[in-house]
Amino acid sequence: MADQVEIDKAIAAHGMWKTRLRDAIEKRKIDTPAETIRVDNQCAFGKWLYSPALNSVDKASEHYKTVKDLHAEFHKTAAKVVELALDGKRREAEKMIGLDGEYAGISSKLTSAMVGWKKSLG
Repeated sequence: MADQVEIDKAIAAHGMWKTRLRDAIEKRKIDTPAETIRVDNQCAFGKWLYSPALNSVDKASEHYKTVKDLHAEFHKTAAKVVELALDGKRREAEKMIGLDGEYAGISSKLTSAMVGWKKSLG
């Protein structure tokens, strides 16, 4: 069953990624390989999204589908930032996480979708 606490934890955890990405850009290293970051079912929220904790009604909802798609895109985009950072392409990586950047956009959309899903749960 969809759970407001899980969604709250995910909002917080995904919000912290910007700090991790800034650190990766600065230091040109990160503790998690880009290949792992790219996959959307390795973080705690992703594991929950794909788990049996959510029933078929939850997984059929538009909120679930939207969040799942945006979550996958979030991870692909974060991995792209990490790859740029590790390749020394600092300016490109910083542009992606900047206010009008691709990462900033997907992060904002994902957060909005998670907040909407949480509100729909009562």
